[in-house]
Amino acid sequence: MVELDVMTADRTPRNNPQSTGEDDVTTTFATPMTAADRCDRCGAQAYVRVVLGSGGELLFCAHHGRAHDARLRELDAAITDETDRLHAEATTSSRD
Repeated sequence: MVELDVMTADRTPRNNPQSTGEDDVTTTFATPMTAADRCDRCGAQAYVRVVLGSGGELLFCAHHGRAHDARLRELDAAITDETDRLHAEATTSSRD
């Protein structure tokens, strides 16, 4: 679920009537990635979400996330890396 406080031009929050708009900060809560999220490059399961300054979103597998990391950081993209889940999943499955 993504939640976003959107401000109108006069700094009045559109979707939060209790707020005055004085100290509002736009906050986004990204949903965790699931097995349905696929890498835009190769189609494998995505573990890296990239939100570009233009608002576009890219999903990458761990491999392609690492491959494009330096360039995406140069672009000041917002990167959510959930590759730690790979290690957690591997540990869980080895115990079975």
